[in-house]
Amino acid sequence: MKKFVIGDIHGGLKALLQVLKKINCDENYTLIFLGDYVDGWSESPAVLDFLIELQKKQPCIFIRGYHVEFLFDLLLGNKDKIDEKLWFQHGGEATVLSYQNINAETKEKHIQFLQSLQDYYLDDKNRLFIHAGFTNMKGVEHEFFKPLFYWDRTLWETALAIDSQLSKDAITYPLRLKIYNEIFIGHTPVTKIDETIPVNKACVWNVDTGAAFKGKLTIMDVDSKEFWQSDSLPDLYPTEKGRNYFIPIFVINFNFNTMKKI
Repeated sequence: MKKFVIGDIHGGLKALLQVLKKINCDENYTLIFLGDYVDGWSESPAVLDFLIELQKKQPCIFIRGYHVEFLFDLLLGNKDKIDEKLWFQHGGEATVLSYQNINAETKEKHIQFLQSLQDYYLDDKNRLFIHAGFTNMKGVEHEFFKPLFYWDRTLWETALAIDSQLSKDAITYPLRLKIYNEIFIGHTPVTKIDETIPVNKACVWNVDTGAAFKGKLTIMDVDSKEFWQSDSLPDLYPTEKGRNYFIPIFVINFNFNTMKKI
């Protein structure tokens, strides 16, 4: 049975459909999604609808990313917990607007889906799939502060900084990079280091190729490391900005009770 890992989607359903078509997606394939399904492009509700139906057809593993936390509170009506200025700066405006006309039944399905997300997945070959990272030197099962699973960036920064000539047996070799045979992450786009395809540093594979911004969505065969990519997201959504802009805090003015711009 083949396993494929998919990077951060960020509301780009068109890109997801493209990459699944490119691998001739079979119902026997296991699909591992690394999180951040929403925020950026306009089809966040449609992405969740598609994933909910997809898991009925084939094995799927859905990892929790930090972008769903804001949406979860919105759907539950916990608007007092939402820092809307922070959310909008991270691509939340498109998500909020796309939920304006979603009916109660769909919202409830999305709540249940978001509740079902996993913090991480560890397979039988000691390969870890996680949105961001972890900090405990004994591994994910010993992590004290679980939100680090979808917020941490130090794991990737450590992998980037390590000298490729350093032996794993060296006393200075980072302990976190010795625990698992491989670690697959999203969260921090490789476009930040001027890359456009999945990047491998030490045992870490970063599969977030910047779909939220100007990059592409990537799907990769976990065993062979062969990968396929969508078109760039701005080409798929030419009338939208995705997360390719910064909203100054003083500009944001939004009524969360009506979910409309003021």
